[in-house]
Amino acid sequence: MTGHATMPEADIEGARYQADTPQAAPGFFLKGSHQLDWGMKNRLARTFNPQSGRTVMLAVDHGYFQGPTTGLERIDLAIVPLIPYCDALFCTRGILRSVIPAESQKPMVLRASGGPSILKELSDEQIAMDMEDAVRLNAAGVGIQVFVGGEFETRSIHNMTKLIDAGLRVGMPVMGVTAVGTNMVRDARYFRLACRMIAELGAQYVKTYFVDDGFETVTSSCPVPIVMAGGKKLPELDALTMAYNAVQQGAAGVDMGRNIFQSDAPSAMIQAVHAVVHKNMKPKDALDMFETLKHQR
Repeated sequence: MTGHATMPEADIEGARYQADTPQAAPGFFLKGSHQLDWGMKNRLARTFNPQSGRTVMLAVDHGYFQGPTTGLERIDLAIVPLIPYCDALFCTRGILRSVIPAESQKPMVLRASGGPSILKELSDEQIAMDMEDAVRLNAAGVGIQVFVGGEFETRSIHNMTKLIDAGLRVGMPVMGVTAVGTNMVRDARYFRLACRMIAELGAQYVKTYFVDDGFETVTSSCPVPIVMAGGKKLPELDALTMAYNAVQQGAAGVDMGRNIFQSDAPSAMIQAVHAVVHKNMKPKDALDMFETLKHQR
């Protein structure tokens, strides 16, 4: 691939995404997951709500490459109180062992890649956690960054496939995360490529960004569940609208961080997001809910 403009795409043959026709998953509630082993399905059923088929993951793994991010300076004070309101926590094993109460019954998805800091080339990652440790920590899944189009694209993809092979041996789902560099175009065409590659190479679910134009083609052309990344901090109504649009267009939930823990009222915000994702609450109604809960503090 010499550049984004020359990226080959089957679109020239016609847009056959059929986003209004759900992919069949006989005997299980998550698409692409019905033929997995019992242990892996059980872990997925802890992460995703079997009634709604969706999840609200709380992403707090930012410190693995950028240190004490605003809102994550004190995980014990800022994040632990939010755990009851999320479906799963996406964190590092260091935070899990040092801060997260062991009596918590919420599923933990662990960041399994790392290496460079924000001071270096971010795509130069390696696998940073042994699968045996994920099992030891009773994790419900592991997540790894994949830099499609990045300088170290092939290595990051092979990191993911090695992790997937290790996960298959023990029944541990792997979430492939589409990492977008500063020079990459964030559009549906790119995310269709990245998400499909991640799924084709074996990840059990994918975390990716929302795009206003064509997101339903990203979800419909990916044969495994997609969870929407929250991205940068937005005004509450914009974040709730983004979450609503994502699930209405085929996402199996969200993995939000900054739009929750950097909110003026994180507890109120995560409850509003939960209502949008699991109850299809309209964004303006969810904003009213957020404001009400905010003033009950």
